[in-house]
This record gives sequence, structure tokens and C-alpha cells, in this order.
Amino acid sequence: MNYNNRITGVVIGRIRTGRGLTQEVLSGLSGVARSHLAMIESGTKNAGVDTLWRIASALGMPLSELIRLIEKEMALRS
Repeated sequence: MNYNNRITGVVIGRIRTGRGLTQEVLSGLSGVARSHLAMIESGTKNAGVDTLWRIASALGMPLSELIRLIEKEMALRS
């Protein structure tokens, strides 16, 4: 299974919208610029571990859970 930053963005966006958060709100909670978050969610920007950590924390989950959800989605699409 190869890493796909587009799927990472889809998963983050799905969690964000499922919790009723806008990109602006998640940006403020995570300290990640809204434009950067938008690029991550669209798959045009690859997020580093520190950025994923901040996003996961802002979403109220450990980074390992976010990674697990990304891996699960990647397996479903392969």
C-alpha cells in the first residue's frame, strides 16, 4: 500500500465536517494556516508529522487514531 496524501486530506475533511467544524475553526484550534489546511484537504499539499499531530490534537484524537483512519481508507480504496 502506497501513501496517498489525497486520502489523508479526505479523511481529515470528513472528520472535520462530521464534527461541525469549518476549516477556519480547525485552523484556529490547530495553529495550521487555513490555506495550508485547505491544500492538505484537497491533496495538493503533503502534511508533515508535526502538522498531522496538531490537526489530530485539535480534532480531539491521538495521532495514531488519525493514521489508523487514513490507513483504513487507503485499504478500502486499493
